Amino acid sequence: MKFSPIFKDLINCSSSEEVFSYLKDSLTDSIRPWTYFVNWQKVLINFRKIEVRLNILNTLIGKNNTEQEFKKLLTAYPEILSVIPILLASRTSNFRILTDSLHGNFQYKNYNFPEKIKSLSPQEIDEAVEFVKETRVLDLFSNRTIKSIPDYVLGIEVGLDTNGRKNRGGTSMETITEEIVSHICSQNNFLYIKQVNAAKIFRDWGIVVQVDKSSRIFDFAINNQGTLYLIEVNFYGGGGSKLKSTAGEYRYLFDFISAQKHQLIWITDGSGWKTALKPLEETFNYIDYTLNLNMVNSGLLAEIIKHKI
Repeated sequence: MKFSPIFKDLINCSSSEEVFSYLKDSLTDSIRPWTYFVNWQKVLINFRKIEVRLNILNTLIGKNNTEQEFKKLLTAYPEILSVIPILLASRTSNFRILTDSLHGNFQYKNYNFPEKIKSLSPQEIDEAVEFVKETRVLDLFSNRTIKSIPDYVLGIEVGLDTNGRKNRGGTSMETITEEIVSHICSQNNFLYIKQVNAAKIFRDWGIVVQVDKSSRIFDFAINNQGTLYLIEVNFYGGGGSKLKSTAGEYRYLFDFISAQKHQLIWITDGSGWKTALKPLEETFNYIDYTLNLNMVNSGLLAEIIKHKI
């Protein structure tokens, strides 16, 4: 790494070795904000799109002959067909079901649940009833296991949204870093762009950046009077073999960017790095600046960019 007196001033480290010890000892194990758990805005938007149809379907609860009642509803309100997949926690509207596999003779049947439909034929109604019957959804209606279909689906939407937590973890790292980057730039009249490719950097600032692949997008770019800082951020809460290759990728990217006289800063954090300290240290020693969030918050990022060190 490129050692500077600012490390002594800001984090009381007198050598590169001490800086790395500071980095590894100050890794944080969580950057989860309140919004990490459930994206309620997304959940409620999805729910409200189908709330009326769910309430229509809710009239089936506790009925004695749910098959016949369901057929009546499909005839009168064909639009309720589209909400059947979400009852099974599925975003898919087309299904190909294996109905017979005896003696290797695979037989399939297709079921479709389009979003918009004006009417259903008797055959389409029978197929819809068959689908909810065979998937046992109809049983939940008749025996009152489900007491409110809208509430049940709202719970499903919450469950499906938890699949996005991994992405929200990455977004949290970007959000935290952007707050700091935005403050630095506003205080010093620097320009910055987030999630930026080489074409936009040239279009906005006239600075040429050659990239190793056309899909390359940098998390942040900061322009200090023509000196370009490209910043990559990530967070690893868990370990794994991927971390070794990740560290290697940043050594390669550093060579590629620094050869063009631009600056690369890697901001990474997470207790996952405690399982891969050797490759992290190798990259730390190779590229100019590897920082974690505690180091960024100490003022190091601001000083590096302000003084072009």
